[in-house]
Amino acid sequence: MCGLRRTEDIEYANIIKPDYIGYVFAEKSRRYIDPVKAAELTELLDKDIMPVGVFVNETVENIITAVRMGAVKTVQLHGDETEKEIRELKGLGISVIKAFRIGSAADIAAAESSCADMVLLDSGSGSGVTFDWSIIGSMKRPYLLAGGLTAHNAEEAVRRLRPFGVDASSCLETDGFKDLEKMRAFAEAVRAADIQQ
Repeated sequence: MCGLRRTEDIEYANIIKPDYIGYVFAEKSRRYIDPVKAAELTELLDKDIMPVGVFVNETVENIITAVRMGAVKTVQLHGDETEKEIRELKGLGISVIKAFRIGSAADIAAAESSCADMVLLDSGSGSGVTFDWSIIGSMKRPYLLAGGLTAHNAEEAVRRLRPFGVDASSCLETDGFKDLEKMRAFAEAVRAADIQQ
């Protein structure tokens, strides 16, 4: 569950207990949160939930700072970050998720060859629409699925594709803010698919 930025959001997460929550550190995003504020929220977060920082073309130094101040434990890179930068972060013991915008089989091949610890397959930067899931084919590595997932299609996505995890943000909101009931509905849909397997 991504885009958390208020104390209430953390309270909701502690009730629902997703595996991961995300803070957006890209200043152009309406969900932007300062790493200092994120570190304060992480102090309130259930210790079983992994805080992830979403960065877009940020300097390696700033990413390292956010991790060292305790804001996040994993970083998710959504820009044009290079394999060299990913290896540099991993060399410091930082877990890295690299996002790939999927439009063709070539994008899947790029995701499969990434040195990141985990890859995220997305339709775009917060577009709220799904991509053609058939492009994924027989993905050879675990991945996170994002892009247009909602409480209405998440169960199908998990049953059909068996991703390592799913990522949602805008569908969890009402009037631009996280909504406990929408978060709960999304979690229930994902967990229902897991139970059926």
